[in-house]
Amino acid sequence: MFPKPIKKSSRAWQLGYQALLPIVMLLWLAPLLAVALFSIRPDSDFLVGNYWGWPSSFEMIKNYGMVFGSAMPRYIMNSFLITIPTVIGAVALSCMTGFALGVYKFRGNLLIFFMFIAGNFVPFQILMVPVRDLTLDMGLYNTKTGLVLFHIAFQTGFCTLFMRNFIKALPYELIEAARVEGIAEWRIFWYVVLPLMKPAIAALSVLIFTFIWNDYFWAIVLTQGENAQPVTAGITSFNAQFRAMYHLMSAGSIIAALPPVLMFFLMQKHFIAGLTLGAVK
Repeated sequence: MFPKPIKKSSRAWQLGYQALLPIVMLLWLAPLLAVALFSIRPDSDFLVGNYWGWPSSFEMIKNYGMVFGSAMPRYIMNSFLITIPTVIGAVALSCMTGFALGVYKFRGNLLIFFMFIAGNFVPFQILMVPVRDLTLDMGLYNTKTGLVLFHIAFQTGFCTLFMRNFIKALPYELIEAARVEGIAEWRIFWYVVLPLMKPAIAALSVLIFTFIWNDYFWAIVLTQGENAQPVTAGITSFNAQFRAMYHLMSAGSIIAALPPVLMFFLMQKHFIAGLTLGAVK
């Protein structure tokens, strides 16, 4: 059922694995390396078609200075103001819905659970026009609040799936023991179940933070302009009227990618613990 560990393979397979590993790693990192190289090139290199050759000069300070001197800090702040409330809202709602669906057994439990996750199977392109019209009717179009509310509503389904399955794997005897002691249900959730969910909350927060921060589709559908657009959509503002400013877009992309990468490394321990908890006895 599971692949055989490489250590148990033949010596030939081990040597082949060790030889191919750096090649695959370079292929995987090639786009990132290309963007990093573009971000330190001068604009003149792109005009003469020098995309992959040695840069005629290194303009890292100039390029990144122009990015920070533009509206990029505003776009980054918009991303934080959109992403952080979304993570808090989606995770908080999913903890409660996951507790209700994972602990209480009642008729219609699976139907309600299916309704929570059914929206994740609908393609974004189908939802684009109705969601945009809804935000226009509610006066939330081109606002950070509208984008936050939509992301919370859409991400809560996936988060509920994650939390419900996690809670069902917890020892049910703990909840029964608390009920025998006469503890109220909300106290069982707050003092018994929620502390055990910390690894799952950390892992889910990293995932949702990355999803929302990197969102581009809904950023251009529901917002426009620097007052509400996140950084993923704001990077396109570096395009000139007749051509793309590749050096500035690349520098902006590197800057935009740093927050989720930094969050992952800060939460790496909890992230891995949340994903692997319950995988082994």
